[in-house]
Amino acid sequence: MYLLFEETGKFLAGRMLSETDASAQVELDSGKRVKVKAANILIKFEKPEPAQLMAAALGVAQDIELDMAWEFAPEDEFGFADLARDYFSAQASLAEQAGMLLALYQSPHYFRRAGKGRFKKASADILAQALAAIEKKKQLALQIEAWVKDLSAGVCPPPIRDQLYKILFKPDKNAPEYKAVVEASRATHLGPLELLIKAGAIDSPYQFHWRRFLLENFPRGTGFPKLDAPLISDELPLSSARAFSIDDSATTEIDDALSVQGLGSGTVVLGIHIAAPALAIVPGSAVDQVGRARLSTVYMPGYKLTMLPDEVVQNYTLMEGRDCPAVSLYVTLDEATLDITATETRLERVHIGANLRHDQLDDVVTLAWLEDPTFTHQNDPERLSNKREQLSFLHRLAKDLKAKREVVRGKPENFNRPDYNFRLVAAKPPQGDQAPLKGSEAHDMASVGAHKFDDGAEPNGSEQVQISVRQRGAPLDLIVSEAMILANSTWGSWLAELGVPGIYRSQASMAPGVKVRMGTKAQPHAGIGVKSYAWSSSPLRRYVDLVNQWQIIACARHGKTAALAAPFKPKDAELFSIISSFDAAYSAYNGYQNAIERFWTLKYVQQNAIEQLEATLFKDNLVRADHLPLVLPVLGAQGLPRGARVLVKLGDIDLVSLDIHGTVLERLDAEPERFDADDEQDDDNAAGPIAIAVDLTEPEATLPPEPTATP
Repeated sequence: MYLLFEETGKFLAGRMLSETDASAQVELDSGKRVKVKAANILIKFEKPEPAQLMAAALGVAQDIELDMAWEFAPEDEFGFADLARDYFSAQASLAEQAGMLLALYQSPHYFRRAGKGRFKKASADILAQALAAIEKKKQLALQIEAWVKDLSAGVCPPPIRDQLYKILFKPDKNAPEYKAVVEASRATHLGPLELLIKAGAIDSPYQFHWRRFLLENFPRGTGFPKLDAPLISDELPLSSARAFSIDDSATTEIDDALSVQGLGSGTVVLGIHIAAPALAIVPGSAVDQVGRARLSTVYMPGYKLTMLPDEVVQNYTLMEGRDCPAVSLYVTLDEATLDITATETRLERVHIGANLRHDQLDDVVTLAWLEDPTFTHQNDPERLSNKREQLSFLHRLAKDLKAKREVVRGKPENFNRPDYNFRLVAAKPPQGDQAPLKGSEAHDMASVGAHKFDDGAEPNGSEQVQISVRQRGAPLDLIVSEAMILANSTWGSWLAELGVPGIYRSQASMAPGVKVRMGTKAQPHAGIGVKSYAWSSSPLRRYVDLVNQWQIIACARHGKTAALAAPFKPKDAELFSIISSFDAAYSAYNGYQNAIERFWTLKYVQQNAIEQLEATLFKDNLVRADHLPLVLPVLGAQGLPRGARVLVKLGDIDLVSLDIHGTVLERLDAEPERFDADDEQDDDNAAGPIAIAVDLTEPEATLPPEPTATP
C-alpha cells in the first residue's frame, strides 16, 4: 500500500509500513521513514510506484486549464477527486486525481483550501481582481527586466533617472525602479553608483550632491511660507553707545555689534549688542515654527539657505544708520589691567553707526595699524578714521581674553592652519556682467572661512572656483570671536545663577575622544576654556541662540523671579527636543558644507591642472595639503612620522564620490614639525565612497513558495 500525503507544503508519496487511526508510518523512496498524521493522508493506492504517480501527476497538473476547472467546480465546497471526475471523466485515473490535487493547491487565486483535500472556488469578482494583480505583476517583472537590460547597456530609463536620489538614499525597496538597479548591479557586477554613472543618470556631480542634500534635509523644498514678521512693540530706551558691526560683505543676518565707551578715563565699558528678534517672535508662532523647522542657516561656497526669510530678518538685523532693538551686555573693565569689574544686561535700542566688512578691511586693520598709532597705510578708509582707537583697544582686550582662556584651557589654541575663502565666478556672466560675489560669516572659535555668495543665484557646478588663504586669528576675527565668547559665557553663567535653563555647549575635557555636547546644564567647556557656554550671539542664524535669547530676556525683565516667567522651565521636555533636532540638523548641514567645499576644492584642482602638491602627513596614510583645504589618502607613507612634509602625486578625481588618492613621491623635510593632536579634530571628511542605501545582499523579492510534489 502506498500513500500520497502533504507535509509542510509539499506533496510526498511512499510505501506505508503501518497504520493506526491517528497516523501512519511511511517509507519514502530515499529510505527515510516519516510519521504522517491521518489528516494529511490524501490518497491511498496500490500502484503504480510512488515516483511514477508523482511524475504523471505533475504532467497532468501542468495541462489543466484553470479557467475551465473553475467553471466545472461547484459553488459549494468540493473534494479534488470530485472535480477530477467532473473535469476529466467519471472514471478519472489516479494520476488525473493527483494532478487535479496539485493544480488546485498551486492556484490559490482560483481555489481556496477548505480542509483535508477540499476546496472552494473564488467568487468571480475576487478571481478577476487576482488575475489582474497577477498580470500587473507579470508586466512589472517584464518592465524591470527591460530596465535591467537598458542599465546594463549604459542607458538610464527616465523613470529611474527621475527617482535617482530616492533610489540611492531613501529607497522604497519594493519599488520597481529600485529592484531594476539592484538586478542590473548584480548582472553587471558594478556598484549601484558606478552603474548609474556609466548609464548617464548623473548629469552633474554638483547637482548630485545638492539634490541629495535637499532630499535628505529639505524634501519639501527650500522656499518659505508667506510670513508677516511681527514688530517689536516694547518701549525701549535709546542707548548712549554708538555701535558698529564687523561681518563679511554678504552678511544679511547681522546679529551682533560692538561699542566702546570711556577710553582714556581709566574705566572702559564694552558693549556687546545682539539683535533681538526674541522681543517680537513668540514661541509657537508662525515665524518660530519656520525657525524651528530649519534650525540654522546653511552655508556653502556660492550660496546659503537662511534660517529665516530675508523679509523677516530685515526687521531685526543691526542695519547701519538705524536705532536697532538689541539685547546688550555691558562689560565694565579696568582700562589698564583689563580686569572685568561688572557686567549688566539691558534691553534697549542701539544706534548702529557702521557695518564694517572684514573682507574689505583685513588688509587695513593689521597688527601694525592697531598697535602703532603712527603707522598709516597709503589710503586708510575714511569709515575707519574714528574707530582706530576703539579697534586697538578691542584687539588688546581680545588678546587678553584669549590668553586668560588658554590658561584655563591648559594650552594655547592652534591657529597654524589657515581658513580658505571660496569664490565662484560664473563661466558665462549674464549680459556680460559678473555679479559681485560676497562672503559668509563665522564668529565663534572654529571659523569656517569666508565663502563668496552671488546675490542669491544657485551655483550650477560649472563656475570657475577661486580659493584664497585667510589665516586664522586675523585681528578683526579675533576681536569679534572673543567678544562673542565673552557674551556667550557670561550669559550662560547668568542663566545658571538665576535658575533659568538654557541650551549649553560643554566639553568635559580635552582628552582624545571627548566631544562637545549640548545640554540644559551649565558645565565647563574645556576646549574654549570657560565655565559655561550658551550660544546666544546669533539668534537670526541659529535657533538655539533664539531660544536662549528668550530666556535671557526673561532674566533681564524679572531678575531673581525669571525662572517663573521664562518660556522654558527647568527639565522642560521641549528643550531636550530642540537640542536633539538641532544636533541632527547642524551635523547634517556641516556635513554637507564639508562635502561641497571638498567638491569645489577638487574642481579647483581639475581647473588648474594640478598634478602634484605639497602636503603634511598627519594620520597613518592621510595627508593634508599645505596650500589647499584638501585631505586625501596616499600610498608610500609607510615609515614616515606624523608631521612629515611630502610631495604627493595626485591620482584620478571622482567628483561624485569626492574621492582622490595620491602617491608620495619624496619627503621634503629632514625633521617633522611638532605634531599637535588638535590638528586631527576636523579631518573626518577625508575621502571615500559616498554611503548609499542600495543593498545588493538582500534576497530577490519573490511570491510566497508554491506547494511542490516530491515522490
